[in-house]
Amino acid sequence: MPMPIPIPIPIPIPIPTDNDGLVFGIYPGGVTGDDTGHLAEGPPDDPARIATALDLLQGSPGRPFLVRAYTAFDDTTRPGEPHATATPDAAEQYAVRGRRLDLVAQYQSTAGDVDGYCTFLRELVEQYGAVTNTLQVTEEPNVTTNPTLDGYYPGVNEAIARGVSAAKARARELGHAHLRVGFNTTPLFGPATSFVAELTDHGKADFVGDLDYVGLDFFPDVFRPVAALDLAAAAEGLLRHHRDAVLAPAGLAHLPLHITEHGWPTGPDRPLHRQADVVETVIRTVAAHAEELRIRAYTHFALRDADSTNPGLFHRFGLTTDDYTPKPAFEVMRSLVAEFGV
Repeated sequence: MPMPIPIPIPIPIPIPTDNDGLVFGIYPGGVTGDDTGHLAEGPPDDPARIATALDLLQGSPGRPFLVRAYTAFDDTTRPGEPHATATPDAAEQYAVRGRRLDLVAQYQSTAGDVDGYCTFLRELVEQYGAVTNTLQVTEEPNVTTNPTLDGYYPGVNEAIARGVSAAKARARELGHAHLRVGFNTTPLFGPATSFVAELTDHGKADFVGDLDYVGLDFFPDVFRPVAALDLAAAAEGLLRHHRDAVLAPAGLAHLPLHITEHGWPTGPDRPLHRQADVVETVIRTVAAHAEELRIRAYTHFALRDADSTNPGLFHRFGLTTDDYTPKPAFEVMRSLVAEFGV
């Protein structure tokens, strides 16, 4: 068993239900995966500045707020040892004043070691369960062409089906009733729409019963242009499609939907004011339809740029520059958390 983190056990804050509002969150690390299987990196994280920015976005101590963090299982992972978060480093330090982790457990075993991954998940629950509200099993498992994402690795569907139940069982054993376990995808269209239904067929009743939520990573107007006047309708249409055409046929219409990643990068031909407009439009659209579409959480990607000197698309997703200077979108999100947050 991994060594426990030497931190006090906090009072868990549950994800809301029905009309309680949205739980907001953000990924505060400085590393971003790109579309070539590499990582966009820049200056190291500054924990003090991260904490200050998180305090500002959260608005008031005790307001539920998620801190997204990533860790990964691969063929070098050793069971029985502590598993550090890959990004941000030591993410548990930010799970204070009402904040909790939104922990992503990536599956990246070239050997298809699903047994090892299930052990890894159980150990994550032991190590981080007290400071974690949501544990996401795999990251974008429907994406098969990029080695930074989990669909690239053999046995990923089995890893989800078995991993969700393994994590949930360990949470029950430890009394972590607050810990939600789920998985996510990117938007699914055409033949890919059946991905989640195939997954539930693979996992059967135990898997469906153990699922607490389904996540969606979506980035309207980033990879395919959307006119400003059409953005709200496009975002709403995508959310409805995911609920009606992806989750419902899979027998998961009863589950909450979490927006697990959303953002818009600045850079050449990508002005600061447009980022602020996109953030406001998408969050207001999510909030307007949260009750009807059972959307319970929204997590932004990301707090800071990976590298503000690099013009590449994947280097400037931040609400701040890489030295934590706020962009206009930072204040927009802060005000929207205050308006729509729990």
